[in-house]
Amino acid sequence: MNLKKFTNPTLTPYSLDTFITRCFIIGALKKMEKLFSGTVLDIGCGYMPYREIVLSFPDVIKYIGLDLDKNDIYQNKPDLTWDGKTIPLPDNSVRCAVATEFFEHCPEPEAVMEEIFRVLSPGGILFFTVPYLWPLHDVPHDQYRYTPFSLERHLKNTGFQKIGLRAMGGWDESMAQMIGLYVRRRPMPDLQRFVLSLFVFPFVYVILKSNARSRLKKQINEAYSHDFYENDMFAAISGIAYKPGI
Repeated sequence: MNLKKFTNPTLTPYSLDTFITRCFIIGALKKMEKLFSGTVLDIGCGYMPYREIVLSFPDVIKYIGLDLDKNDIYQNKPDLTWDGKTIPLPDNSVRCAVATEFFEHCPEPEAVMEEIFRVLSPGGILFFTVPYLWPLHDVPHDQYRYTPFSLERHLKNTGFQKIGLRAMGGWDESMAQMIGLYVRRRPMPDLQRFVLSLFVFPFVYVILKSNARSRLKKQINEAYSHDFYENDMFAAISGIAYKPGI
């Protein structure tokens, strides 16, 4: 994987399925620059594409990538491995935790949240993202699609406070993402995929440039809130939650 391209996404006919999601995740993570400090634990780190971003934050001292011991799809071994249940770190040992596109893979999310809560120091912060509009992936380990209300309940049940949730994308971004997923992920002959990708690219580009991309910048910079309304549509959710201080 080209990590530079991963963390600097460009909209092309071949990135229609991933561009919006990556922009939102990276933008939301960069928003954490002033909140992150000390040791940061990246849970379910995969290729560890966000390592350099996190280490560029001025108050971050150390980055630890955590993933499953037996995960053959990743060439780079994580800094730390676990069994998916117990994080091999002492209580109160990290200041911040990152869990991007992770909780949907947890059969028992509250058990994992309790472990994260345990290793966070008092006043520590958890940053996370979860997909909402996304096809089944990593089958059979794709377990959930969360609403903001279920996320807030799980986090409160495990002791987190000052929970802030934010929709990533609205109707326009959701439509653009679904079009991108259709032409890039739906089973079809390669030639048909190639033609469709070229055909819909200008349409997706216009949607994002004329309306959605301006909102993307606004949403990245706005404060986290709990405001979700009837008939809302979004592509994903990002959130922050704090372990109470002493």
